[in-house]
Amino acid sequence: MKGAILLAAFVAFNTAAAQAQAMNQGQMDRLDRDRNGAVDRSEYQAFMTSAFANLDKNKDGSLSREEAAQTLNAQQFAATDANGDGKITQQEFLNRVMADFEAADRSGDGSLQ
Repeated sequence: MKGAILLAAFVAFNTAAAQAQAMNQGQMDRLDRDRNGAVDRSEYQAFMTSAFANLDKNKDGSLSREEAAQTLNAQQFAATDANGDGKITQQEFLNRVMADFEAADRSGDGSLQ
C-alpha cells in the first residue's frame, strides 16, 4: 500500500513541474538511498522498477487495466501503453516515468532536489 501511494504521487502524469512539486520531503527521503539530498536517475528508476513489480499482481511482466487502476486513470493508461495492446509492459512503464523524470530535472544534472 505504501508503494502504491508513493507511486501515485510520482505517476501523476500532469506536468513535469507538478510532478516535481508533488514530491514532498518524506517521499524524497524514501527515494534518496544515498542520503545526499537529491534523488538521482538510478534511485528513481530503482524505485519505479520496484513499484511496477508491486503493481504486477499476477507477475506476468505487464500491468492490466485492473492492476493499474489504483494508480492510473484511463487516459494515463492509454498514454503509457505505447503500442496500444491494452497492457503496460515494464519497459513501457519505465519509458514513461523516466521521461517524466527527465522533464522534471530542470537543471539537467540527473537528479531531483
